[in-house]
Amino acid sequence: MKRLLFLATSIFIFILGCSDRDDELNGIQIRVKNVSSIHFDTIQVGGDEMVHANVAPDSFSDYLEYETAYRYAYIGISADGETYALQPIDFVGETPLPFGYYTYEIGLDQEGNVTLNFVID
Repeated sequence: MKRLLFLATSIFIFILGCSDRDDELNGIQIRVKNVSSIHFDTIQVGGDEMVHANVAPDSFSDYLEYETAYRYAYIGISADGETYALQPIDFVGETPLPFGYYTYEIGLDQEGNVTLNFVID
């Protein structure tokens, strides 16, 4: 009987302890991965207030919560005293992202153009 009670209690605690990070999601969570070989001092994604700071090569920023976001966005990078930008023309035909976790993999090509790869986490 004690074993059965212990087993039932263990299963109950295990089930309560299992939670998905999406369970209490209240917005669109976006982080940045630096896929370049240089350190990014700041990366602005979208609006002026949405700045990811100090992202080393092959590293991730923390997630920031966005009210509205798309598969691509304005990207402004400050690195080594230089500035780089990716400026979308418009979002015609695009659907806003649903609540969830996303990563923008951001880099620079040989000519210094900003590259963006969208990833669903």
